[in-house]
Amino acid sequence: MGRVLSVASECAPLVKTGGLADVVGALPPALAGQGWEMRVLIPAYRGLLDRLEVRSEVMALGDLFGGPARLVAGRAGALEVLALDAPHLYDRDGGPYAGPDGRDWPDNPERFAALARAAARVAAEGLEDGWKPDILHAHDWQAGLAPAYLRYEGLGVPSVMTIHNIAFQGIAPAGKLAALGLPGWAFTPDQLEYFGNISLLKAGLVTADAITTVSPRYAEELMRPEFGMGLEGVLAARAADFTGILNGIDTGIWNPGTDALIPRRYTSRSLARKAENRAALIERFGLGEVPGPLAVVVSRLTGQKGIDLLPEVIGDFVAVGGGLALLGSGDQALEAAMHAMAEAHPGRVGVKIGYDEVLSHLMFAGGDAVLVPSRFEPCGLTQMYGLAYGTPPLVAATGGLADTVINANPAALATAAATGITFHPVDALALAQALRRLCRLHAEPQTWRRLQLNGMKQPLGWEASAAEYARLYARLAP
Repeated sequence: MGRVLSVASECAPLVKTGGLADVVGALPPALAGQGWEMRVLIPAYRGLLDRLEVRSEVMALGDLFGGPARLVAGRAGALEVLALDAPHLYDRDGGPYAGPDGRDWPDNPERFAALARAAARVAAEGLEDGWKPDILHAHDWQAGLAPAYLRYEGLGVPSVMTIHNIAFQGIAPAGKLAALGLPGWAFTPDQLEYFGNISLLKAGLVTADAITTVSPRYAEELMRPEFGMGLEGVLAARAADFTGILNGIDTGIWNPGTDALIPRRYTSRSLARKAENRAALIERFGLGEVPGPLAVVVSRLTGQKGIDLLPEVIGDFVAVGGGLALLGSGDQALEAAMHAMAEAHPGRVGVKIGYDEVLSHLMFAGGDAVLVPSRFEPCGLTQMYGLAYGTPPLVAATGGLADTVINANPAALATAAATGITFHPVDALALAQALRRLCRLHAEPQTWRRLQLNGMKQPLGWEASAAEYARLYARLAP
C-alpha cells in the first residue's frame, strides 16, 4: 500500500519512559499486516546505536543545531529503525528529556527540532537506499515540528499528528522562533503562538493533515476546556480532521496462557489456576489472608492517576475484606503517603516503590481486580492487561478507560457485556462506593467468573487499531 515514516522520541524496546514507546514499537509490525511499511525515526541517545543490528549510514545531515549529524539505519527485532546520530544533542547522561538531576535539558526545543528537521528531510528527499515515505506520522510534542516544517516549506508530504498526552506541550520561548527555523509570520494565535510562547505540540496540530489521539473518548474530551489544557479551541476547529483510535496491547507479551514471567499459566478454560498466582502475589508483598478481593495498582504515582484518593478509601475497603498491592513511583509526597497507608494496614496493604516488569506480570495474573482511578487517561494500558488476565478493571469513567471497560450494571451483566466497574466523578466518595460494588460482585462466584471471562474474550491486540490507521493513511496518501 505505501510507506510511512513514524517520528518519535522513544520506541520500545530501544528506549522507553512510558506508554508512548509501546505504541511506537507496536505499530510497525501491526501495519505490515495491512500492507504498510513503516520505519521509525528516533534520536540516538547514549548507547542506542550499540543496540541496533545491521547498522549503516543512510543520510548525512551536515550541521544540525550546532554539530554534525547523520541518520543510521538498523534493525531492532522486527523494527526498521532510523537513528538520528547527533552526539552534541543526544549523547548525554540522564534520560531522553532530563539530566541526572531530573531537570529538563534546557535545549530540549533544539534537540527535538533537530529530530523534526531530520524527519522532514527524509520525507522530502528520501534515503540513500531509495526509501521515501508517502506519509509522515509524528508522535507528541517532540515530533510536532515535523508537520510544521513540511507545511511551511511546501514540501508536499502528507502528515499525521498523534497526541498521546496533551499535558506535555513542548513549550519554548518566543525568542527561539528563528533559531528553530520557523517563519516569523507563523507566531500568531492561529499558528504556533501559545500564551506568549511557542508550543511544539500546537505547531503539529495546526499544520498536520490529520490529527489522532489514542482513544475515541479522549478525542471528545480534548475539545472541552476541562481536558484540552488550552488547546481545546485548536482541536475543536479541526474536529473534521481529528479522530480517536484506541491503542492495543501486545498480546504476545501480555497473555496469561503463554506468559513465562508468572508462576502458573492459565487460560479462560483453566481460570482456577489463577489462584496459584494470587498466593504468590500475597507472599511477595508480605500480606496475610485477604478474604475479599485483592486489588492491584501498577501506576505512576501522580495526581493525574488519582492515587491520592487511595488513603481516603482504603480503611473502608479493608474493613469489608479487601486488600491492596501497589507498585509504582513518582511524586515523593505520594510515595510517602503510600508507605504510610501500608504501615496503617499491615497484612492487607502492600506497597513497593519503583518499577519491576516481572512483578507487574505477577500482579495482573494474581490480583482479583486492577484499580485505575485516573482523573484523565488518554488510553491506558493497565486496564487492558487486567482484561487479558481475567482481572476485571475498576476504573474512572474517563478517556480510554471508558472506551475499554463496560460497567457491570444489571443490564450489562444480563447480556454478558460487562467487563469491569466504572465510577464517576473521580472523588473519594465515588471510589469508595465502587470498591464496595467490587466486594459485592466478588462475593458472587458465578457473576465474578462471568465478568472475568467477558474481559478475556475482548479483542485487545493491535489489529483493529492498525486497520484504522491504514484507512487514514490511504485517505491521505498521494
